[in-house]
Amino acid sequence: MTPTSSSGSATLIETLAGRADSSSFIRVGAVLFVTALTAAAAQISVPLPFTQVPFTFQPMVVLLGGLALGPRLGLASQVLYLLAGIAGLPVFAASATLPPGALRLLGPTGGYLMSYPVAALVTGYLAERGFDRRYFTSVLAMLAGLVVIYACGATWLGVFARTGSALMGMQTALAAGVYPFIAADLVKLVVAAGIVPSFWRLLGRTDPR
Repeated sequence: MTPTSSSGSATLIETLAGRADSSSFIRVGAVLFVTALTAAAAQISVPLPFTQVPFTFQPMVVLLGGLALGPRLGLASQVLYLLAGIAGLPVFAASATLPPGALRLLGPTGGYLMSYPVAALVTGYLAERGFDRRYFTSVLAMLAGLVVIYACGATWLGVFARTGSALMGMQTALAAGVYPFIAADLVKLVVAAGIVPSFWRLLGRTDPR
């Protein structure tokens, strides 16, 4: 049987793993794949002249990973990503100004990075309750995770980052770390949100019950 929570339904990866003899291999492989995809997305990084926060495709990979893997495996994929970065592997976005390795988590983008496991957990939690089966609810699940990323990233900027000798403050943090990215992230979200429901349709399983 495919494992489910007492109040939820199986996620896409759990369903695929439940149909295979090598279910553990599929779960581990899926976690490693999302971890590697997050690292690859970090390399598509566009620095912006008005903020220390670069434009990357990482948030969409994190949210899509949570939607497909579910809360536990989605969280695990992002914890593994952060551990790889802390260990010094080149998985964070290349930058001439942001600190490398573990120090990246203490830099201005640290709040965004540390939010990834939580965002994957939230999106995966909703996926486990059937939000991943249809396009509209997939958008809602990914949007919830995106709010987590924005909230953690902007709060970190506002509380810990500095402009000159003064703390940035929340208004400046929102202007530097949220507002410039909303339109592009929403476009990416509405495109990516159709991927997991499409797989469910191929499997003939759009009903979460």
